[in-house]
Amino acid sequence: MQFNSILLEAAASGSGSGALMNVLFIVLLIVIFYFFLIRPQSKKQKEIRKFREALQVGDKVISAGGIYGKIKEVKDTYIMLEIADNVKIKIDKGSVYPSATDASQAQAQK
Repeated sequence: MQFNSILLEAAASGSGSGALMNVLFIVLLIVIFYFFLIRPQSKKQKEIRKFREALQVGDKVISAGGIYGKIKEVKDTYIMLEIADNVKIKIDKGSVYPSATDASQAQAQK
């Protein structure tokens, strides 16, 4: 809405260079937001999605609630996580993240 009003104001005032600078400034702000906010977030989400698709039995993970455990069974939408000897819980795949030690080892291997 504001972008339209800027364009209308520029057309009515007749000062083409000032209006052009305003439009270029807005475009520059959008580009900056894309490269510093949107793009890194989508890259991170892509990495997490790839990690969740590659989950295997024996991987150490952290749940969204902060529970550390080892995967005992992987299904389509959930996993069985062993958090202690003979203590297993069923959690959604969407709430699983790599453990900090595994993530640092994976970064070291790259």
